[in-house]
Amino acid sequence: MPAPGTPLEKLGFLTIGTFSPDDPRPGHEALLDEIVLAEQLGFDSVWLRHRHLQHGVSSPVTLLAAASQRTSRIEFGTAVTPLGWENPLRYAEDLSTLDVLCGGRMNPGLSVGPPGHFDDVRHSLYPDTADAEDFTYTRVERLLSLLRGEPASTFSGVQGIEVFSDHVQPHAAGLADRVWYGAASDRSAIWAGEQGLNLLTSSVVRVGEGEEPDFAGIQSRTIQAYRKALPDDRSGRVSQGLVVIPTDTATDAQRAKYAEYVESRTPRTSSPQGPGRLLFARDVLGTSDEVAEALYAHAAFREVTEVVFALPFGFEHADYVQILTDMATKLGPALGWSPR
Repeated sequence: MPAPGTPLEKLGFLTIGTFSPDDPRPGHEALLDEIVLAEQLGFDSVWLRHRHLQHGVSSPVTLLAAASQRTSRIEFGTAVTPLGWENPLRYAEDLSTLDVLCGGRMNPGLSVGPPGHFDDVRHSLYPDTADAEDFTYTRVERLLSLLRGEPASTFSGVQGIEVFSDHVQPHAAGLADRVWYGAASDRSAIWAGEQGLNLLTSSVVRVGEGEEPDFAGIQSRTIQAYRKALPDDRSGRVSQGLVVIPTDTATDAQRAKYAEYVESRTPRTSSPQGPGRLLFARDVLGTSDEVAEALYAHAAFREVTEVVFALPFGFEHADYVQILTDMATKLGPALGWSPR
C-alpha cells in the first residue's frame, strides 16, 4: 500500500477471547457473537490467538468449529498456534476437520520454539519425551506434509471390518496452501518465504544488537526480505497485525479507558525488551481519520494490502462491538476497503 488511494484489500481482526475463570461460558459466547457480528459487518477474517493456561482461548480450533456453524463466509485463522504445544499429526486432523466443517475457510497461522514456561509445563506436556522433542522449523514441515496428504502411516487397507488410510483423514484439499507463519525476525520471514508460506507480521519485532529501535523500519525490511525469498512461482500473502482502536462512536468513558490502556503499554515501545530484544509497536488510537493518517505514515503498513488488526486485551463485549463496528464502517472505508 504505497500511498493513500491504494485500497486495502482485506480487513480482519485478532482477539484472545478473554473469560472469567469462575464462569467461562459467557466469555466464549461473547466471542462467538463478535465473530457473527464481524461477518455481518463484512470483515474478511477473524483470527484467534492461543492462550494456554490463561483465561483466554486455549483451543481456537474448537471455538472456530462452533463459529463455523454460525457463519457462512468469514475466513478463520490462528495467529498464531505455537506448534511446541501440538503433536503435528493430531493437529493436522483437527485443522482438516475444521476446514471441512467451515467449507475451506481455515488459515492456520503457526510459530515454532519451545512452549512458553517450558520448565513449568514439560512434565505435564511431554513427561517422557521433553528432552527429545524437536521445536525447530522441522515441526512445521511435518505438519505441512501431513496436510498435503503425504503418508502418516506405513499401513493402509482393511483389518477386520475397519478400513484404514495411510494419510490424515479427512483430507482438506488446499488447506496446506493457506498456512501462514508468524515471523518477528528476518530469519524467520526468509525461511517462511523459502517454504512458500504466507507471512503474518504482528505488533512485535526483534531488534538486532546495535540496531536502531525503529519498529516500522525493521518490520518493513522483514517483509521485503520475505518477498525476496519466495520461490519464483509464489506471490505470498502478507498481513500486518497492529493494535488499532478507532474511537469514532466511543463514549467518553470508553475513550478514557482506551487512552489509559494505550498509555500503560507505551513504555515498552521505546526500547527492546528482555533477552530476546523484543520491540513492541505503539497502539494506534484515535478517530478513523487519525488512525488512517498514522497507518499511511507507517513504513510497514505501506508494504501490505491485508491487515489483521489486534483488539486490545481485557475489554468488555460492548467495547469490542463499538471497535469492530467503527473498524468496518469508518476505518475500513478510510483505508479504501469495501465490506464483503
